[in-house]
Amino acid sequence: MDMSHSFKPFHIVLVEPEIPPNTGNIARTCAATGTHLHLVAPLGFEVSDRSVRRAGLDYWPYVKLHRHDSLDAFLRDCAGAPLYFVSTKGKQNHADVRYEDGAMLVFGKETKGLPENLLKTQEDRTIRIPMLGDEHLRSLNLANSAAIVLYEALRQKSFLNLQ
Repeated sequence: MDMSHSFKPFHIVLVEPEIPPNTGNIARTCAATGTHLHLVAPLGFEVSDRSVRRAGLDYWPYVKLHRHDSLDAFLRDCAGAPLYFVSTKGKQNHADVRYEDGAMLVFGKETKGLPENLLKTQEDRTIRIPMLGDEHLRSLNLANSAAIVLYEALRQKSFLNLQ
């Protein structure tokens, strides 16, 4: 595979995140990989909160941060971009998808995930991370999920621009 061309960076999109350390950890992952981070309001915290800053350490100046007032505003702002909605309700395995350059990996809030009506209209773009089928195991941690899916997308691009 010829990877000599440059590609558009990936994007992680957090829709209404609630737990500050998760967002801080994801911000750190984004900074370390050149991935853009999109925060979709309402947020369950202020980005200036100490716990968000602490989790992101001193990486925040290196985060390419975008804010959106609502999910509808995000979908309008990013119309035409390749979107992948990550949900336990997805039918496709995240590792079976071929991620386009500039793909936006969209994650829902920790307690509820992405809205059902959105997932119903985006079934062909909804992916999941495999896990046991035990009803007591609802989902993986948001920061871990974001890293798992992002690194699969980066692996498919042969970790271009990463050392």
